[in-house]
Amino acid sequence: MSASIAGSEFDDDGDFEEAHEINVTPFIDVMLVLLIIFMVAAPLSTVDLPIDLPTSSAMPTKKPDKPTYVSIKPDLTVAIGETPVKRAELVSTLNAAPDSDKDHYIFLRTDRAVAYGDLMDVMEILRAGGYSKIKLVALEGIPAAAPPPAENPKP
Repeated sequence: MSASIAGSEFDDDGDFEEAHEINVTPFIDVMLVLLIIFMVAAPLSTVDLPIDLPTSSAMPTKKPDKPTYVSIKPDLTVAIGETPVKRAELVSTLNAAPDSDKDHYIFLRTDRAVAYGDLMDVMEILRAGGYSKIKLVALEGIPAAAPPPAENPKP
């Protein structure tokens, strides 16, 4: 025997009867929260910031005694140290150097105006010649460190 009071269904014990319908309100709430999260996160995942690659705030490492510098100038000429070389002769000139060793690092300096593709071309020439240890050289910027500690006033 069921009684109905103001639209509520009670069973014989006075308890609510079980509803056999699916309540979709919590599901819709969760979907709306996820939608908002993705709407906020999607623009943040794109890389659309202007950056300046030639500077670095990394801590400088100890330089070797006789580093080998390969430089790419703005006019795309390549030089070993201060001596200009042709790209086709780059590896043979490095191999002919008296202190050449393919296990030593090659420090690659590139002008800011050089396109990324030209940098990669020179790196590929070095890699094909057996020089796989290449470090890129950048200007030493100010490290992004913690702010200096505040001076404690003496009492």
